[in-house]
Amino acid sequence: MQAPITEPAEADERTTLLDDPEEWSAFGRELPSTGTWESFVVLDGMHCAACALSIEDALKQVPGVLEADVSAATHRARVVWNPARVLPSQWMASVRKAGYRSLPAMDALMREQRLRESRRALWRWLVAGFCMMQVMMYAWPAYQATPGDLSLEMETLLRWASWVISVPVMFFACGPFFSSALRDIRERRVSMDMPVALGMLITFVVSTLGTFDPSGPFGAEVYYDSLTMFVFFLLSGRLLELRLRDRTAGALEAVANRLPDSVERKDATTGEFVRVTTRRLHVGDIVRVLPGEAFPADGTIISGQTQADEALLTGESRPVNKPLGSAVSAGSYNLRATIEMRVEQIGDGTRFAQVVALMESASLQKPRLAQLADKVARPFLIGVMLAALAAAVWWWPSSPSHAAMVAVAVLIVTCPCALSLATPVSMLTAAGTLARNGVLVRNLQGLESLAAVDAIVFDKTGTLTRDGLSVLDVQEFPDAGIARQQALALAVALARQSLHPVSRAVSDFGCERVAAADIDKWALDFVQEVSGSGVVATARHPSFPNQLLTAKLGSAKFSAVSARDDGAQEVVLSLEVQGVQRVALRFELCEDMRAESTAVIEAFQREGIRVELLSGDNTAVVKRVAEQTGIADAHGDCTPQDKLVRLRELQAAGKHVAMVGDGLNDGPVLAGAHVSFAFGRSVPLAQSRSDFVVMGDQLELVWQTLLLARRTMRVVRQNLLWSAVYNAVCVPLAIAGYMPAWLAGLGMAASSLLVVLNAARLARAPGLVAIRQTTSIPSFNRPSTPVAALATESI
Repeated sequence: MQAPITEPAEADERTTLLDDPEEWSAFGRELPSTGTWESFVVLDGMHCAACALSIEDALKQVPGVLEADVSAATHRARVVWNPARVLPSQWMASVRKAGYRSLPAMDALMREQRLRESRRALWRWLVAGFCMMQVMMYAWPAYQATPGDLSLEMETLLRWASWVISVPVMFFACGPFFSSALRDIRERRVSMDMPVALGMLITFVVSTLGTFDPSGPFGAEVYYDSLTMFVFFLLSGRLLELRLRDRTAGALEAVANRLPDSVERKDATTGEFVRVTTRRLHVGDIVRVLPGEAFPADGTIISGQTQADEALLTGESRPVNKPLGSAVSAGSYNLRATIEMRVEQIGDGTRFAQVVALMESASLQKPRLAQLADKVARPFLIGVMLAALAAAVWWWPSSPSHAAMVAVAVLIVTCPCALSLATPVSMLTAAGTLARNGVLVRNLQGLESLAAVDAIVFDKTGTLTRDGLSVLDVQEFPDAGIARQQALALAVALARQSLHPVSRAVSDFGCERVAAADIDKWALDFVQEVSGSGVVATARHPSFPNQLLTAKLGSAKFSAVSARDDGAQEVVLSLEVQGVQRVALRFELCEDMRAESTAVIEAFQREGIRVELLSGDNTAVVKRVAEQTGIADAHGDCTPQDKLVRLRELQAAGKHVAMVGDGLNDGPVLAGAHVSFAFGRSVPLAQSRSDFVVMGDQLELVWQTLLLARRTMRVVRQNLLWSAVYNAVCVPLAIAGYMPAWLAGLGMAASSLLVVLNAARLARAPGLVAIRQTTSIPSFNRPSTPVAALATESI
């Protein structure tokens, strides 16, 4: 589809190639039922929140661009656009016109660009560091000399030497600051680089005037040492920020680029395998996947067997056996052997694509506190420059040179970047930690909401319980004339004749308690399974050589015996002895409880969080599950509307409520809660209404996510407090003339760096300690898990 050209084409050859509709899926996806596309790009040249706002403004002014979200923390953008009105090259041109560069977020060029950016930053830092040391060597005699020690010629020579050494710093190391400031001037906007570049220029001009005209108003002192020092400090901070940011953004990039660039596809004509790009695969293709490669699509193994690493999809680090006929998922790794697979889902239809889309969307969201900080950034910068001008006017009568350096200190010392990064960097780090362990964050604001939760509501099926059944208790009846172990062995022998979940539960229960040899002693004939009722057979046993028993395993009605009074789910083993039907065993069944359910509930209750159970199942069954897990307030026979009504009642009582459901029939209540969890194995990710999706089967991840959310908000508050205190203290000191320019540069670099380092603590994982000291929640299977760190601090 060709869009009408709305403005002169400014795209280069690379972005023009992206106008091909077949390329769009490489860095985005089509939004269902809207006819629009959601694309993700990586941005080059931005340094702060003001840059992000400028790019957003530029994109939103393009006809056909419906939404634009830019993250200052990850340097990524999400663009929703209408292909009937605009093409990618056109809205990318608007980004370039604003002075920045955009690259497809899933393109190989992005990795090359990140590497080039890192190398350029390293070279600038090295040049600034070397020149700083040289200038400090030339400045040292002036600091140490007493009046008369240095002649005018020597002092002039040292100044000229410092000027020569400072020129490479200004024209090479300071290049990004000046180019960004010029871009801001052209676009009539303000970003963090504007006051920084202005401070550098003033310092260099004042020192140059002092060098060329020692007897003039600025000749008393030169500041090349301060200039080179604060440039070095600023570049040091930016280099470290770049490395830390790449570690966070690189995690997302590593996930997004897990699919192989090419794969061996079987040629339908020759039968030979030919390597083609992954993008050219179609449903029904046969591909060969080598050990160590990622599966390129969802499919089924048709030749060979192997093991797969599915940690991305389940959070489970142990290899999963994949025999012939097993389903494999795109993005998981083939670990052991070469296999052939039939492609069944490609592109957006794969679960991998849904995971990547969730992570991309979450990384570009702006939590409420981050939005507030972004709004403050521009007015704050304007205020800084006005304060610098006022300080220069105030100090000018006493010393023009000192006035200029006071203004420089004010311009340099302020750091709105720390304020803007305080919230998003912390939340993105937490989201990355959770994603590595099987919890996808759909909504970053959910972390803030989860930290305030004081009530949690659980659905039963698929959350506290698993999909299968288990035997809760077994009751023996001696009147049947058969020993308990013999009766249990017979029940297992009958249960093995059926694939029904009830039969599997009885078989699993009995096999753990009866020897295989005892089961094999029973000989069954005329086996018949009655659908929905049970299994009947004639049975012989060496203990009864002359007796042929008619055995039934099934419901009480099927066995022609009375049912339990309490309505509990059961299965009965009955024997027809001399024409009389007698009950031998009664198995009380329940849904298979998650091993960690009780410990997780105890952990929530111990923290003073109210726990409730709402389920659509029979009230008696719900009550029993509640008793097993220690939940005092449980309600059964609930419709989705009943659950929502109860949720509203809790919220009306002032409770901040979290909902945990399987996502299948809990859409209204998941959407109505302050924050919600869904188990990803039960619900298509694209349809989930939850804030968090638990990809694996571990209920304790809900508890650990709460701990991490609370810890994240503590880190956010620490960062915001530090940013506010730093600016409140340092700006007045700079205005008063008590802060030299080099110290101002050090303070600015350290401020942003401290925020990023503090947030990086959320990714460390010394081990799951605190929760296991008081509960029986099992540890993660991996030896060291990032999420584990969240349990090591008290709440």
